[in-house]
Amino acid sequence: MSEPGPTSKSGLRSLAIRLLVLAGIVAGIAALIYTVGGSLTLESLAARETQLRQFHAAHPAATLAVAFLVYAAVTGLSIPGATPMSLVYGWVFGFGTAVVLVSFASTTGASIAFLMSRYLIGSWVQSRFAERLEAFNRAIEKEGAWYLFTLRLVPVVPFFVINVVMGLTKIRLTTFWWVSQIGMLPATCIFVWAGASAPSLTAIQEKGVGSILSLNVILALAALGLFPLTVRWTLKLFTGEGGGGGG
Repeated sequence: MSEPGPTSKSGLRSLAIRLLVLAGIVAGIAALIYTVGGSLTLESLAARETQLRQFHAAHPAATLAVAFLVYAAVTGLSIPGATPMSLVYGWVFGFGTAVVLVSFASTTGASIAFLMSRYLIGSWVQSRFAERLEAFNRAIEKEGAWYLFTLRLVPVVPFFVINVVMGLTKIRLTTFWWVSQIGMLPATCIFVWAGASAPSLTAIQEKGVGSILSLNVILALAALGLFPLTVRWTLKLFTGEGGGGGG
């Protein structure tokens, strides 16, 4: 029997890391269900929301630190859930705080994935995204950091693919970080705004489900739908291109 090559070893290492994190998430959900029990009513959820907000008010630094680490870990390990987390963070922490937290946590997570690809799972990434890597290298040679910026603005390529494939290009970590920080900020603002526009569960309990459809929520939903189209149109207007998928 032949020995497993570096590609399979990198793939197994990546799989093992993600399975461990997923196991932790499953355990956390199980613990939450056990704690909540059968009392999943709007009234009980509103009460727990109040407790959460009171805990955050009493321990803001600890709450934000945990929220930052969780978001960075989810993004860094390419686990689906960053978008709903952005909405929830906006809802819990408010627009200003959540924008800063999500912006830096998402870039930190992206940089973690970038470094993991470059130093730990590069062989697996290269075998899995060979064509994409070749296209990225050509585009980076031709357009430099601007190519990464357009990828961050226009959601053509999944962000986790950008993170790991960019780790195998010649782009520097510092360039990857600041371009990602700026490029992801507009979408971050919109997602967080959408979450912050949603009413609290207490407000829904008092005013009814109809209170969800406020003007701010409707505008936020419209912005979520129009943002990708607006960015593509703007990029085409200035460059004649809409951001590349590279594959």
